[in-house]
Amino acid sequence: MPTLHRILAQPDFRSPVVIMRTFPLLSRRRDSSRLARFAIVGGVGIAINMLALLLLSRCVGLPLAAASALAVELSAISNYLLNDSWTFAARTPTVKRFAKFNVAAVLGLALNVFTVWFLTRLGLYFLAANLVGIAVGFTLNYSFSVSWVWGRAA
Repeated sequence: MPTLHRILAQPDFRSPVVIMRTFPLLSRRRDSSRLARFAIVGGVGIAINMLALLLLSRCVGLPLAAASALAVELSAISNYLLNDSWTFAARTPTVKRFAKFNVAAVLGLALNVFTVWFLTRLGLYFLAANLVGIAVGFTLNYSFSVSWVWGRAA
């Protein structure tokens, strides 16, 4: 195991990749911190979705389906911007990453809905099935965000 002095003396030590490979515990902490930030952003997105749905359906008078679709997209925009700047600390938002994020979110939503449908068909109570569906959708969304949406930036 190299000593800290030798590691710090390496010319490429400034690279975050070298730091994470040298100190794997830092990488795990970074990953769990990023996961927590991703979950917090998701919670903010839920609040934005609920508020937007309420305002668009009750105050603006849009039909429920239209209000729901707009509320989902408003929360997706918010989630993308917060994840881009805070969770993954990207330099600037891009249309390409936003499109990828939307695809990942839709895939997570589809898996969530399928999970709820499937588990309720097996006899699981719908609210319990929904919790499982949320967990499964969240896992897919986070995995795609780390590996595909932000890729190397993650």
